[in-house]
Amino acid sequence: MGFAMIKKKAHDLFEKAHFISHIDNEDDYENALVLMDELIEDYDYNRPLIEVLAVSIERWEDKSKEFSDFNARIKSLDSGRAILKILMEQHRLGVDDLPEIGSKSLISKIINNKRQLTLAHIQALRKKFKIDPALFF
Repeated sequence: MGFAMIKKKAHDLFEKAHFISHIDNEDDYENALVLMDELIEDYDYNRPLIEVLAVSIERWEDKSKEFSDFNARIKSLDSGRAILKILMEQHRLGVDDLPEIGSKSLISKIINNKRQLTLAHIQALRKKFKIDPALFF
């Protein structure tokens, strides 16, 4: 297939569903989310389209007034504490489920921003969850 045919097919696709590459409004955003849900059902086959659509969705969520408060809160979070909270939520862990870090009291203080994660804590979390320690910085 020549480039002329590829360009034609791409133009046809974006003419019918421009939100795949650029979301202009809430309706586009909703359509993008619905399409993403469908594409994910066969991730491997749809991966190239998912990657393009994901960039469009992310760009919209970064600039949309609807998400401005949320984005501001995320930027203000201590990344180490945020990652710890996410890990605990994803793995359904409580403050007593991480003895690698320390006591329930210590973990509670970290979560409530009264103490900071130390390098030893981060190394323990890296080992337990097999994640890149750079996530915490």
